[in-house]
Amino acid sequence: MRSGSPVRAGAWPEDADDLVTPWHTHELHQLLYAFEGVAEVETATARHLLPPQQAAWIPAGLPHQTTLRRVRSVAVFFEPSMVDDRSERVRVIAASAPVREMIVYATRWPIDRPASDPTADAFFAALALLATEWLADEAPLHLPTGSSPAVVAAMGYTQAHLADADERAVCAAIGVSERSLRRQFRADTGTSWQEYRTTSRVLRAMTMLADGDATVLDAAVAVGFESLSGFNRAFRRLTGERPSEYRRRIGAAG
Repeated sequence: MRSGSPVRAGAWPEDADDLVTPWHTHELHQLLYAFEGVAEVETATARHLLPPQQAAWIPAGLPHQTTLRRVRSVAVFFEPSMVDDRSERVRVIAASAPVREMIVYATRWPIDRPASDPTADAFFAALALLATEWLADEAPLHLPTGSSPAVVAAMGYTQAHLADADERAVCAAIGVSERSLRRQFRADTGTSWQEYRTTSRVLRAMTMLADGDATVLDAAVAVGFESLSGFNRAFRRLTGERPSEYRRRIGAAG
């Protein structure tokens, strides 16, 4: 991507209607932010979703696949020595107003530019220091991936029938017992199928609320919550805020 350029940091904007990258790695740390649409970053162990006002930190050398559907995004790249991150995993962080403004400003200096300058060096050094602080404020906006055929099939069925999927229907669809699903799902992912479904529903609702047309009640019903109070509890537990607060904040930022 740098095409032999000696620069230590820079930005790469991307507008994509439908882009699924091959599995790949970068020699640089990457901070990915989607201004419009919802991006996904998948690793061997998790699938991370980026609704608006969230950014993904992808460490250098980590194999991953990125999906951009109707997305306008910017990735900022840093040489590993600029940000001391040895976690070897993707993290999703809240992109507050200062974060967003700095990412936008970073596009002034593409990562493939032939040379740097003192202003760019100072800017990216400051951004790298701030990124280190932001990484401490991680949002659990990810889903586990599965390795066993039964768990992978259960995840696929759940995503396709998110509003009405229950344990009995999943088991009937993939041909395993409920006891076997519970055992295999936890052994493969470290969590229960019920928790996977709840997280999936909240993440889908976040996307709906970010689009601007759906009300909180619309989103809750569409993803399968039986009560608004249950939706509020699940949403707040995952995101730290009520769905109405999230919808208002996203709308104000747009």
